[in-house]
Amino acid sequence: MDVIIATDCGSTTTKAILIEKKDGAYRQTFRGESPTTVEAPFEDVTRGVLNAFAEVEELSGRKILDGEKIITPARGNVGVDIYVSTSSAGGGLQMMVAGAVKTMTAESAQRAALGAGAIVMDVIASNDQRLPHEKIDRIRHLRPDMILLSGGTDGGTVTHVVELAEYISAANPRPRLGMTFQLPVIYAGNKDVREKIKEILSEKTSLTITENIRPTLERENLFPARQEIQKLFLEHVMAQAPGYKKLMSWTGAPIMPTPGAVGLIMQTIARKDAINVVGVDIGGATTDVFSVYGEIFNRTVSANLGMSYSISNVLAEAGLENILRWVPFDIEESDLRNRIKNKMIRPTTIPQTLEELKIEQAISREALRLSFEQHKSLAVGLKGVQRERDISEAFKQEVTGETLVDMLKLDLLVGSGGVLSHAPRRSQALVMMIDAFQPEGITRLAVDSIFMMPHLGVLSTVNEQAATEVFVKDCLIHLGTCVSLVKGSIGKFKEKCISCKITMPDGKKIEESLPYGGLRVFPLGIDQSAEIEIVPAKNFDVGAGRGKPVIKKVFGGVVGIVIDTRGRPITLAKDKVSRVEQLQRWAKAIDAYPD
Repeated sequence: MDVIIATDCGSTTTKAILIEKKDGAYRQTFRGESPTTVEAPFEDVTRGVLNAFAEVEELSGRKILDGEKIITPARGNVGVDIYVSTSSAGGGLQMMVAGAVKTMTAESAQRAALGAGAIVMDVIASNDQRLPHEKIDRIRHLRPDMILLSGGTDGGTVTHVVELAEYISAANPRPRLGMTFQLPVIYAGNKDVREKIKEILSEKTSLTITENIRPTLERENLFPARQEIQKLFLEHVMAQAPGYKKLMSWTGAPIMPTPGAVGLIMQTIARKDAINVVGVDIGGATTDVFSVYGEIFNRTVSANLGMSYSISNVLAEAGLENILRWVPFDIEESDLRNRIKNKMIRPTTIPQTLEELKIEQAISREALRLSFEQHKSLAVGLKGVQRERDISEAFKQEVTGETLVDMLKLDLLVGSGGVLSHAPRRSQALVMMIDAFQPEGITRLAVDSIFMMPHLGVLSTVNEQAATEVFVKDCLIHLGTCVSLVKGSIGKFKEKCISCKITMPDGKKIEESLPYGGLRVFPLGIDQSAEIEIVPAKNFDVGAGRGKPVIKKVFGGVVGIVIDTRGRPITLAKDKVSRVEQLQRWAKAIDAYPD
């Protein structure tokens, strides 16, 4: 498998990349893109794919197509060995989930659907305070691509699960795509109720039965349901989208939902390097957040937080004050509000002036912060497959909302999406991620260069070596390492905070004492590493405890080593003049904008 072509059919653009094995290593060599053609007048997704292929052919000089047929296998400069694809065209996979108890089986069902790459439109539970006719109305009105029905531990509740099935039956929902087929429903609840569920739903829906996602209160089993969701997405939802049957006949591996593929490459990398990873993909309409801690993978999609179509939702959820706090110049509230509304009605525009760019990057911090808060609130409870825990802890965790995402244990933070990947200076992407996620201790930061994580995710199912080699060499652009204070470390501006000693690759030593409230950059190249010793003052903590030193190997990047002494949470001045001065000082420290 020396020559691979992969596409990601997005809602607006179809992106193709060519991967070739050169000198014993896989590299991404050429890319092409074309508008997606799932809607009128073409109504055939393969048109966009062929156009993207044609661009790759032109750039690479490799003949890939014979008419509309992909030439396989590769011989010399003709053909490819395999074609793989992901898709979120037609709005991606949209699901509803239902469970007996909102904070238990319904939440487990939500995690199963999100992990499979779905947008969860609504969560219906027996105890969600809605009247029966409201639930039926909601199912009928939303028209999801499929429904995941769960509820009850094995041998547990029967009535609640049957009740939920009856609501679905009464709603008799029509699918969003394809009027002639029945809506797929996956039942992953109490095994004792399977016959009853068949009785109620098998005639009106296309019913699939799989293992219970919550077989006992202390155990969660999400994998079988996730597999079924992806299989049905391919067979039912994708098959109804114009041209997908033809596209499926071309690919050498099943087509995956784009977010599912991104999650897969994150898990592959976390497993390969034995690290904890958090990733974010910020788009025009939605923001996806992924986390891998140990063996446990979580994904959330903030379907209403994005940088173009959903930009007004960011304003509504964050509030004008929270966006204004990141704008590094004086601006009237009404002016900012008008600019945000203009972006919403002209979603494809990009910033034309430095002022517009700074405003967009201020909004992105809040979109990322809110999406990450949502992610942390869902990455709780019984996490992952077959994770055992005693019952008292199960109930305690539901109540405390204790999250799995521990910023102090985070090794790598990866950003993706236009506002991060295409920031004019890499230091802008770095500071946006630090401000939004507020990492603690020592964390590496990177961005996806040209958004090829989906391609590599689906490729990892057939050739993990090729996917990981390209991910490390061509996909990730390492920005550097952030060294920061731990939550609760707050001091006075210019108070003595930490002293650091950095031993550079050439043996040169840099020693500095840094005050509280600033950012400091030490250049260190992409393939370089250095040893850093940080000694915090007695009131401050960099991960080992108050006043305790930390010695660690750190890695460089396009920006280098960034030492952040602004405290956690980052504190901004209350009055406008001081805050603007503060933001300008931080931007200057990391050379974010031209003077």
